[in-house]
Amino acid sequence: MRVAVVSESFLPTVNGVTTSVLRVLDHLAAHGHEAIVICPDAGAPVEYAGFRIHQVPSIAYRQFPVGLPSPQVQRILSAFAPDVLHAASPFFLGAQAIAAANRLGVPSVAIYQTDVAGFARRNGLGVTSAIAWKYVRWVHEGADLTLAPSAASAYDLRTAGVSRLDRWGRGVDLERYHPNKRRTAAAAALREQLSPDGETVIGYVGRIAPEKQVERLRSLRGLTGVSLAIVGDGPSRDAVARELRGMPVTWLGRRGGEELAAAYAAFDVFVHTGSEETFGQTVQEAHASGLPVVAPRAGGPIDLVEHGVDGLLFPPSDDRAFRAAVSLLVRDGAERRRMGEAGRRAVLGRSWEVLCGQLIGHYERVILNAVADVAARDVQPVSGSRAYS
Repeated sequence: MRVAVVSESFLPTVNGVTTSVLRVLDHLAAHGHEAIVICPDAGAPVEYAGFRIHQVPSIAYRQFPVGLPSPQVQRILSAFAPDVLHAASPFFLGAQAIAAANRLGVPSVAIYQTDVAGFARRNGLGVTSAIAWKYVRWVHEGADLTLAPSAASAYDLRTAGVSRLDRWGRGVDLERYHPNKRRTAAAAALREQLSPDGETVIGYVGRIAPEKQVERLRSLRGLTGVSLAIVGDGPSRDAVARELRGMPVTWLGRRGGEELAAAYAAFDVFVHTGSEETFGQTVQEAHASGLPVVAPRAGGPIDLVEHGVDGLLFPPSDDRAFRAAVSLLVRDGAERRRMGEAGRRAVLGRSWEVLCGQLIGHYERVILNAVADVAARDVQPVSGSRAYS
């Protein structure tokens, strides 16, 4: 199979979109498929997993490169002649790629990963929200299939008028994120730094930006016997630091690979603060690491956290409920361990191998449908004969 992956984000930018694209490319390479990547020009490598990376002009917006419309996109697609287009979180660049694929007769799969409704609510953009959803509908209705990562995002898309929908979550690396990592030297050293006097370590991993609501951690002020650890960086770093001034916080900065796995392994409780997540990949990584999760009852975490089994969900606007949930787990070590074990069991069937296999199935379905559509159009009624479809 020949797959053209068009992504609004790629290396060196690291976020949920980039990570899922990399895992898909790894899977395609391991199973003998051919692929290319088209992404904004922001210093990406020449190739990844043996696949060529094509960069197109971009501008910077809120520290993110945004791909601009370019005639290169259709030329690249035409030269590669893909069997299917994979549009990762399509916006400007992805919209252009889907339109080009339609002109070339290439079926497309769009991966939805941006909570437009949540962004609009947070910024009070009533009229703009309606316009944004019209744009989302226009982009995704151009694709043969849109894959939503959660029940909440699928509902938002259906409400907006997107008709060809299915579900596709995200995989998790079950070997890298594992409870046994607690016994590694790196995790033990970090644990000693975070919990020198036996404190319960409450950890957050993710971008530090307005939509992530990391400042919610201020509601934990005054809890005794705890320390906070924050992994990540972003435009709200200084603002959040001001909100948490005087609290026992360790800022661990950006981490990836084994460093990130060691950070999870050094935590006791994982907190997910944002209420606008379409999925919540860090929730899966925390569960794979054997941690209980505290998260808002909103967006992606609704599908990932079973309240009272592998974590606790709280009303998204209720910081007192957030504090109470964290306090319960701080006080009860046995409950933390029970929920952490349940979280690990919950993700055992969600490896990237399994999830990417599902994605290949979606590719095959749109390709077969496209072939059937072409065959149906080729059967034209002729005078004195019958047409079959």
